Amino acid sequence: MDILEALNMQREFFNAGNTRCTEYRLNVLRKLKANIKHMEGEILEALYADLSKAGMEAYITEVGIVYDEINYMLKNLRKLSKPRYKLSPLSHMPSRLLEYKEPYGNVLIISPWNFPFLLTISPLVDALAAGNTAIVKPSAKAAHTKNIMQKLIESTFPPEYVYYVGGGREQNANLLDYHYDYIFFTGSKNFGKEVMKKAAEHLTPVTLELGGKSPCIIDKNCNMDLAVKRSMFGKLTNAGQVCVAPDYFLVHEDIAEQFISKCKARIQEVYTDEPLNCDFYPNIISKQEFDRILSLIDVEKTVFGGKSYANSLKIEPTLLYPVNLQDACMSMEIFGPIIPVIPYNNHEENLNIIAKNPTPLALYIFTEDKKIADYYIKNVRFGGGCINDTIMHVGTNKIGFGGVGQSGMGLYHGKYGFDTFTHKKGMVNTSIRFDMPVRYLPPSKCKMNILKRVLR
Repeated sequence: MDILEALNMQREFFNAGNTRCTEYRLNVLRKLKANIKHMEGEILEALYADLSKAGMEAYITEVGIVYDEINYMLKNLRKLSKPRYKLSPLSHMPSRLLEYKEPYGNVLIISPWNFPFLLTISPLVDALAAGNTAIVKPSAKAAHTKNIMQKLIESTFPPEYVYYVGGGREQNANLLDYHYDYIFFTGSKNFGKEVMKKAAEHLTPVTLELGGKSPCIIDKNCNMDLAVKRSMFGKLTNAGQVCVAPDYFLVHEDIAEQFISKCKARIQEVYTDEPLNCDFYPNIISKQEFDRILSLIDVEKTVFGGKSYANSLKIEPTLLYPVNLQDACMSMEIFGPIIPVIPYNNHEENLNIIAKNPTPLALYIFTEDKKIADYYIKNVRFGGGCINDTIMHVGTNKIGFGGVGQSGMGLYHGKYGFDTFTHKKGMVNTSIRFDMPVRYLPPSKCKMNILKRVLR
């Protein structure tokens, strides 16, 4: 079956009203969860085979978050799907205002390799909860996880409901040529531009979850031990191959050397003195990415790490200090285990550094001074972030997650994910028992006076 045939089948399936029933959607999500549970061991093994993600990291950052998203929808879907009544303004009396929740139709989901299971299945859960059909195209780079997801999807859904697209970009060069009702893309900025350009040809709405250079600010008034522990957790999860990972560190000059010393100790504590031989230290996804990351390391500024194994595609956590904007590691999103440390003297200096890069997807601030945290929140444009933590805002469905500007557009997770894949259809239901003649022509001075009182 080709993509066009699958699209046509899905349109027929959708137009028949199969996905409009809330109970139908709930049963589908229950089946999906049960099948994930059944295949959980295979999924974790595949993630380890692709990225050396140990069971605990893979569960926390991928499978567990998917369970949480499904559980949220199972608990809240009936409420989310109901029409909402709105209070009518005086100008619309006598009437009732209603907002109906309507699925878009067919959704194309394109996902990356760095969190291959999470970033494919989580938006799929939201799309199905909203009542859509879906065509799913995961990255071919995470080959083992891709194969397991194909098995999961094809054993859970008929192709007229969810259709899995395999192969790489060469085999699917025409994927974006078709007319979808919504496109949800997670990946690079360059490919995101291509997605948006193709979507514009059909006026298809899009969500773009991109990336960027996300700063992590270490204020001198911070809990240093926690700052190191939590910032290294965020930076080195998946060996830094995380779109919301702290990309570079702005550390007050008074504590910069202390921060570096404690980072070294923390890395050795977690990954031993030989991270390259650590079983649960993830590898880089490909030789191309491996070489790109190595090219960003300045040997003269390397104060820790820097070694690599080409055969296992592993690169040590590598601290660079002191870094400036002219260094190679500041020329692009790192997406790897390089830790640039830029000393700063004042917070205005940091704003200038951040402003020289595209809008970040995330921002992290470690400080015990609320005024300083508020200063950055108010003065920096970014997608989302944490105070005294890193990456944890991605793991909850109570707040929306998404980028802004160069880091993307649109939100998902929980209610925000349901809303992303839902068209809100506004309706005015006007009573036939009473009519307001003031709105009709011909005009009169009396009518104008009444209108000015109502619409002022």
